[in-house]
Amino acid sequence: MISPKDVLRKDLRTVSGCLITYAFADNWEKVEHFQSRPDDIVIATYPKSGTTWISEILDMILNDGDIEKCKRDFITVKVPMLEMAVPGLRISGIEQLEKNPSPRLVKTHLPVDLLPKSFLENNCKIIYLARNAKDVAVSFYHFDLMNNLQPLPGTWEEYLEKFLAGNVAYGSWFNHVKSWWKKKEEHPILFLLYEDVKKNPKQEIKKMVRFLEKNLNDEILDKIIYHTSFEMMKDNPLVNYTHLPSTVMDHSKSPFMRKGTAGDWKNYFTVAQNEKFDAIYKKEMSEIELQFCTEI
Repeated sequence: MISPKDVLRKDLRTVSGCLITYAFADNWEKVEHFQSRPDDIVIATYPKSGTTWISEILDMILNDGDIEKCKRDFITVKVPMLEMAVPGLRISGIEQLEKNPSPRLVKTHLPVDLLPKSFLENNCKIIYLARNAKDVAVSFYHFDLMNNLQPLPGTWEEYLEKFLAGNVAYGSWFNHVKSWWKKKEEHPILFLLYEDVKKNPKQEIKKMVRFLEKNLNDEILDKIIYHTSFEMMKDNPLVNYTHLPSTVMDHSKSPFMRKGTAGDWKNYFTVAQNEKFDAIYKKEMSEIELQFCTEI
């Protein structure tokens, strides 16, 4: 019997060419053959791109802004993570998804090539949220400090090198964003930017409402914006991940919800690191027309 200790701070494992958190790899066959329902709604993101935030927004949209309904359970139950599995702790995204009523919200960080085929075959709606790479790198570093399922991140300098090389969980940010961006040409994908949702939440939430074929008035939209503000969510035990055992997430090292801003990278990057990052970014992202805002 595998105990939780057996999966803590282990090196990442390569699954179908992608680096995956060690604890999740044992479950891989079930992930690959997961059977979607046609009305499933997939929330796809690279890690630390506002996944929990958009998950709560979408849960509120589906529940017509009813805050009491949205308090029915933890975010990990309402919006299970498809590939999440922690042996010995009985945490399984797939088991939870099988229990959830339709329409289900399904969270994943998988690159597009690893998404179970049934989501595409069933023409499921997919919402992809992308965040500027510099803030993702900083946020991922702090996440790896507090999340004991991840390998130890080392120093910030070491971590940034790993991030740029794609040697972190879920691989290269560049490849992840590019491949999902291209996929929207052939599949119903609503592609959103974290910074846009931050700057103009009402406009971006309206896009989500239309995409889900809902009809919500301004009063409900304002309620959703208020309930899903960073300040409200950071203090909400149903969504801030304080319900997970400290053996898995140690909030004394860094809170799961840290700052939720755009531009925090400036507090970490040296001039040399920024120049190197920009050069790699330009080379990697030149082929697609996607402009990120790196501060608000």
